Amino acid sequence: MSVHGLSVAYDVIGETGRPWVITPGGRFSMDSPGVRELAAALAGLGNRVLVWDRPNCGASDVCFTGDSESEMQADVLAGLLKALDMAPAVIAGGSGGARVSLLTAARHREVASGLATWWISGGVYGLMTLSVHYCGGSLAAAWKSGGMDAVADLPEWASVIERNPGNRRRILDQDRDAFIAAMERWMAAYCPRDDQLVPGLPDSEARALGIPALVFRSDERDCNHTRETSEKLAELLPNARLVDPPWSDDEWNERSAARAGGVGEGLFVGWPLLAPLLHAWAEESLG
Repeated sequence: MSVHGLSVAYDVIGETGRPWVITPGGRFSMDSPGVRELAAALAGLGNRVLVWDRPNCGASDVCFTGDSESEMQADVLAGLLKALDMAPAVIAGGSGGARVSLLTAARHREVASGLATWWISGGVYGLMTLSVHYCGGSLAAAWKSGGMDAVADLPEWASVIERNPGNRRRILDQDRDAFIAAMERWMAAYCPRDDQLVPGLPDSEARALGIPALVFRSDERDCNHTRETSEKLAELLPNARLVDPPWSDDEWNERSAARAGGVGEGLFVGWPLLAPLLHAWAEESLG
């Protein structure tokens, strides 16, 4: 579907019921193991669930506009929900998907009936790591090479080009100086700030976000999504419930280590375990 001039890949699982949207983390696609399985589990409980590829992920178009990548993706998600007549929906996601979910609900109140988040990125290490991970390689390639060819050849863009061949031309067509400025702007958005627990979401706006919210407490040893960040988010959101996740206290570290070692099924394979908790909370809180 075309949203804000971008081609966005999506799928809807389930025919009827409460609308939900699930957003994965990183620049992973909706086909990452665990994402569709969570959607299918929710659909099996009587819900209608949207999964999608954010711009710069999977088969969707690349896009380098906006104050941050997450804000751009949040605006596209709001447009997609409206175009599919699935608003308002319960907006849910983990890691980068949690950030996009929060920004979508805050920037577009009309599309969100509820909010569920887990693995919320935070802490100095977690946020500064993200700034380099998402933007550093592309910025350096454009800066050092003097052109966009080196950016298009980076391994981090190989998957989105393979799944959507037009993305190579979209990258090559970027003005090099404007692209560098965008990457610097997107990097700066991750800098820790006293008035923003979640990048792009002022604490004052989080306090005004009164929709029912479910926040899963982060693992104690997860330095990318600190426990403190999840607990503070639950304090900021006025209608939030903080609960423990249905997996071990070292889930993120174990999944990350397995993926780095070339073994394991992926970061999100445990997500289907969330389905009964999410469904029961929505039934109780949203009616």
